[in-house]
Amino acid sequence: MARRGTGGRAWPPDAGGARRHRRPKREPKRARARRGVGRGGGGARLTRRGRAVVWGGGVLAVLLLLGGAGGAWLYGSLDGNIHSADLGDRLGGDRPDNISPGSKNILVVGSDSRDGANAKYGKGLTTMQSDTLMVVHIAADRKWAGIVSLPRDSYVHIPSCERGDGSRSDPHFFKINESFAIGGTQGGDVAGAAACTIKTVEKNTGLRIDHFASVDFQGFKGMVNALGGIEVCPEEAIHDKKAHLDLEAGCQTVKDEEALGYVRARYSVGDGTDTGRIGRQQEFMESLAAKAQRKLTSPKALYGFLDSATKSLTTDEELAGIKPLYDLASGLKDIPEDRLHFLTVPNYPREADVPSDKANVVWQYPQAARLFTAMAKDEEVTKKRLTAESADPLYASRVRVQVLNGTSEAGAAAVAARSLAKFGFPVTTGNAPEEAAKTSVTYPPGKAAEAEVLASRFPGVTAKKDAAATPGTVTLTLGPDFEGLG
Repeated sequence: MARRGTGGRAWPPDAGGARRHRRPKREPKRARARRGVGRGGGGARLTRRGRAVVWGGGVLAVLLLLGGAGGAWLYGSLDGNIHSADLGDRLGGDRPDNISPGSKNILVVGSDSRDGANAKYGKGLTTMQSDTLMVVHIAADRKWAGIVSLPRDSYVHIPSCERGDGSRSDPHFFKINESFAIGGTQGGDVAGAAACTIKTVEKNTGLRIDHFASVDFQGFKGMVNALGGIEVCPEEAIHDKKAHLDLEAGCQTVKDEEALGYVRARYSVGDGTDTGRIGRQQEFMESLAAKAQRKLTSPKALYGFLDSATKSLTTDEELAGIKPLYDLASGLKDIPEDRLHFLTVPNYPREADVPSDKANVVWQYPQAARLFTAMAKDEEVTKKRLTAESADPLYASRVRVQVLNGTSEAGAAAVAARSLAKFGFPVTTGNAPEEAAKTSVTYPPGKAAEAEVLASRFPGVTAKKDAAATPGTVTLTLGPDFEGLG
């Protein structure tokens, strides 16, 4: 359900939240590793600025380098490189409100398209693919920025989208990166893929996306090559057929296909999870950004780097061009290093709630809702604070829910219960004694944390204590304002 920026909880969280409840003793296998970020299997850590400035081929590196380059001489030669995508009316009218004018949310996608030179990484795909997804939040006062990674295996609600062949998909629950594939179904284009991804991110975060940028495989490789390669230090050998990668352990410089394979490898290195790969990508991009800032001191070197980046860059029409990118970059170059925050939406393996699912992760509530609400309000969130508040997840499978139909629509409770069950909530249903004016969550004494896990999924809903509530159970009473789970 789309969060409009006014629901959920304010940051910092109120005392007495879910952290008082420890995780079950038998945490699913690899769960702790899968929740971690930044463990990429080796490689030196560099500056926080370096870690924060790049992904998907260097969208943020482009911004920072433009911001420090004077920019004007680049307009004529590079402006035509950038592809634009016209979203038209594909996003529809039911979008989150922008409640912090002046701030910017940019959706950045690392495109895994298998067209042209990318075909070697897989055949038979009839859709565009996204390998990485993040939201870059730039504060209205340009004094801080947050970069939030959304794991591609995040299990979320995907709204109905227009496919490339003109048909429409049905709303359903699946991995978040499927949204890019749905919009880019054969016959589609980047605009369609981006539109479905924007709709999905807005639906599940409540953030208004102002711009999007997509960079494909080949642009990333070109930037690495323009720098003469990047040094990586894997702690163990990596042999990954899918990523076309064979690396021995130890420090070495990679470029061309090896560089591409290093950031794409997943199953054959570390814990085999997407969050593990995110950590390795962060370390690589950190190194790339640091080397770019050291090496790109001459116009010739800078041009080679930006030429590779911009040729593979697709943005929305408003952002398409060196001038608008430079204008945005000018506000970023003076952000202090300690106020560039690289974050990952709090998550844990869905296996904790649905034992049969060993492939996906779910976002951790109420922490994820607090993060998105803070971003919508343009409130700064640090990695230290987010990590501390997310240390002890309260799994949905430990929250018993009773859904009562307080609407005039027959079967509404059953529909809501099916959605909640997909996220592992144990659910029973019934009818409210009378029609409800609005959706509410109530809980008995001792179940405040469990109630917040549920209530934080619905904008504008605040859990309230009810001494007469069913013991051990959180009650969700549906009102006419209930729009579903997202």
